[in-house]
Amino acid sequence: MHHGSGPADTDLLDPEFPARLAAYAGAVAARYPWVNRYTPVNEPLTTARFSGLYGHWYPHRSDEQAFFAALVHQCRATQLAMRAIRAVNPAARLVVTEDLGMTLSGPQLAYQADFENERRWLSFDLLCGAVDREHPLHRYLVRTGVSPRALDELRDEPAPDLLGVNHYVTSVRFLDDRLEHYPAAMIGGNGRHAYVDVEAVRVCEEGGVEPHELLTQVGQRYHRPFAVTEVHLGCSEDEQLRWLKEVWDAAQRCHLAGAPISAVTAWSLLGAFDWHCLVTRAEGRYEPGAFDVRSEPPRSTALCELIRALANGDEPGHPALAGPGWWRRPERLLYPPTRRGTRSACARPERILRPLSA
Repeated sequence: MHHGSGPADTDLLDPEFPARLAAYAGAVAARYPWVNRYTPVNEPLTTARFSGLYGHWYPHRSDEQAFFAALVHQCRATQLAMRAIRAVNPAARLVVTEDLGMTLSGPQLAYQADFENERRWLSFDLLCGAVDREHPLHRYLVRTGVSPRALDELRDEPAPDLLGVNHYVTSVRFLDDRLEHYPAAMIGGNGRHAYVDVEAVRVCEEGGVEPHELLTQVGQRYHRPFAVTEVHLGCSEDEQLRWLKEVWDAAQRCHLAGAPISAVTAWSLLGAFDWHCLVTRAEGRYEPGAFDVRSEPPRSTALCELIRALANGDEPGHPALAGPGWWRRPERLLYPPTRRGTRSACARPERILRPLSA
């Protein structure tokens, strides 16, 4: 499940949603008993943000109460789904996926960045049984309507077998309070300060955060097996090649340093329609993946050849790989550049200062 859609008579805020998804998962396992790896909900935190906080996806809410309720329901649905699946196939393994981003800011908005940098781990933390009463966001969750009992229930289930990290060029954000540099339509805020949430690569002198740094954080925080489960760039074929190779090299670097990283997955195999607008409009815009489905049979792309080379341990030879990706070239900057600021981890509950609707 992804992007909040499903039967018309339920949604992510329905208290019965976890049990209903579990029943469906059990039926899937019975129909396909040979499947051994499951992701019942893809990117629960991201789906909760887009469905409950930003209003992009169904049920189109934009408040923190809806966001946290949707997140907890999805995490509980994941656990109950695995119970139902393992009743059919005891060997089934749970792969939990989430977008791995980060938030940067200048000094004035450091408190907001702190909060978002703690919040980004919540789906993994909840499903790994880490959200106890000492967790930095436990009191915040309860204050926004999540029951302590629901959090306790989440801790009682087995942890995921594999954490799946999805990462994109635009996953790292910068909170910019230099409002004069942006169109009025981009300006938002949290009720305390007005700011623009912009792609870090478009405004930070140093760019965003290196992929290997983000992957290292996963290994250091969870000390359990993980993989890169989505690598994609909606751009030209040459840039797609460069992005996959960059993430592959980052994963290799982490592996050689001892991180328990096991795989890199190119997403998507057959391309995707309308993800440029987060499937909020039906424009029919297609982005090829490893294969291009606009021909019959589907045509393998240069990305497919790169995947084959990496999987076989061969040195890729495509000429595009000799140049840097657009995210490393000067033309990536669309706004007056700024320093990306310090990055903190929000280690203490008292650091969380009413972030509201960010």
